[in-house]
Amino acid sequence: MKLATLINSALIFASITLIPGIAGAQTATTNNSETIAVNSNNLSTNSTYANYLQPLNLVTFAYQGGLQQHGIPSGEALVLKTQNRNILAKDLVKAAVNADKLPSQVLNDQNYLSAVNLELNVLPDYAALINLVVSYIF
Repeated sequence: MKLATLINSALIFASITLIPGIAGAQTATTNNSETIAVNSNNLSTNSTYANYLQPLNLVTFAYQGGLQQHGIPSGEALVLKTQNRNILAKDLVKAAVNADKLPSQVLNDQNYLSAVNLELNVLPDYAALINLVVSYIF
């Protein structure tokens, strides 16, 4: 029975980890009319924030309470405020800049803000999966 629990937990963890990449995959057509998968969650190589906290990591950091001292709630409160549009991507990035987790120029990086917004949109799904895993294990 413990092996089954371990396998189920591993599958759930893998699902949580892989869902953003799978959900962000899009198809594109090459010059040869071949269809390929494109992951829109990858940062462009020209991006100025490639060496900084990635959008998923920023949202996770906030969810875990890392930005509470800067006015961003953690856990379910963050999920609810995000769903009610009381907290937006710009708010999260501003708090991260104030916490010295991101440079101030990221506030004007629309690609970064869009990526954070995407992560905030799926935050309720992540939170539900995390709660499911925790309740299943304990």
